[in-house]
Amino acid sequence: SYTTDTKSREENKKTLENLYSLSVDIRKIRRLKEWVLLQDVAFVKEIAGILQEMGADETTVASIIERCPEAILHTPAEINSQRALWQLVCQNEKQLIKLIEQFPESFFTTEYQQNQKANILFFQELGLKNNIITRFLTSAPNIFYNPVEKNKNVIETLQRNYLNLGGSEANIKIWILKLLSQNPFILLNTSTTIQENLEFLQKNDFTDHEVLQLLSKLKGFIFQLNSTTMQKSMLFSKNTFKCSDQELKQLVLKCPALLYYSVPVLEERLEGLLKEGISIAQIRETPMVLELTTQIVQYRIKKLSALGYDIKSGNLESLNGTKKDFEVTYGKIQSKKERPIFNPVAPLHVED
Repeated sequence: SYTTDTKSREENKKTLENLYSLSVDIRKIRRLKEWVLLQDVAFVKEIAGILQEMGADETTVASIIERCPEAILHTPAEINSQRALWQLVCQNEKQLIKLIEQFPESFFTTEYQQNQKANILFFQELGLKNNIITRFLTSAPNIFYNPVEKNKNVIETLQRNYLNLGGSEANIKIWILKLLSQNPFILLNTSTTIQENLEFLQKNDFTDHEVLQLLSKLKGFIFQLNSTTMQKSMLFSKNTFKCSDQELKQLVLKCPALLYYSVPVLEERLEGLLKEGISIAQIRETPMVLELTTQIVQYRIKKLSALGYDIKSGNLESLNGTKKDFEVTYGKIQSKKERPIFNPVAPLHVED
C-alpha cells in the first residue's frame, strides 16, 4: 500500500543520503520508480546489510537496488524470511546472491510467502530437482503465488488424463516432471481448461494415443489455448491446403504449430513463404516450416541461395529446425559445394 501520488510529496532526504552512501545511481531510480523515494519509511542500510551478509559486494548491492528499488521498502524480517525460503532450494548463499542479482523482482516479491513455501515443498515432494525449482522461482514466479491446492489440482487433472489416454503408470512421474520443466506456466491454467482442450481434440477424431503425442510435442502449450482458436486455426489450414479431415489430422500431428498458432500468425508466415516463391504443395509436404518466423525463413533462404541452393525446386527440409539444426544442414551443403572433384586413380602430373 505505497502511495504513488508524486505531486504533493517530497523525496525522503534520509533515503537519498543512505542511497548515496551505497553509490546507488539515484537518477536510475527516479527514472524507473520515483515513488519509492517519496515513502516515509525505507530500510536502505538494513537491506544492503542483509545482501552483504550473503556475500554481495558494493557494486552488486547498488545494481540490485537500482534495478528493483522497492527492495528498500521491505522490512528486514520480510527479507530474512524470503532468504530462508529460497535457501530451501539454493545450494549456498553464493548461488542465492547470484540469483537475486539476476532476478531481483522475483526475490523481492514477498506478499505470498506462505504460498511460496507450500509450493516449494510440494514441488520437492513431486520429485522436481532443486535447480528446476530455482528456475521456476526466477522465470515463472507467478506459479508460486497460487495456493498449493490449486497447483495440486492441476497436476492431478494432468495425471488422470494421462492415464485415461493410455499413458502407463510406470511413466507418469517422468511425463509430469518433463511437462512441468518444459512449461511451468501450465499451472496457471484451470483444471476445466485442460479438460476442455483435451475433449476438443478427441471430438476432432484424434485417437487417445495421438492426443498424448500432441501433448508431448506441444510441451503443454496446448493448455494455454482454447477450443475456439484451435478450431479457427484448423479450419484455416484445411482451406489453405485443400485437404480432407484425415489429411488435416496428419498435418497437425506432423506440425502441431498448425493448432497452436492463431490464424493471423499462420497467414503472415504463409504469405512470407509464398513471396519467396515457395509453393503451397511444398509447404504441405513440410509444414514444420510454419514454426519459423518470416524473418528467420528469409535469412535462411538468403544464406542457402548464396551457396547456389535453389529452395524453390528442392524440398523445405533444409530450412527447418533450430538454429543449431540449420547450421549443421548449411555446413553440409557448403562442404559438398566446396569439395573438389578428385579422382584417386588418375596419374599425378609432377614437374621434373
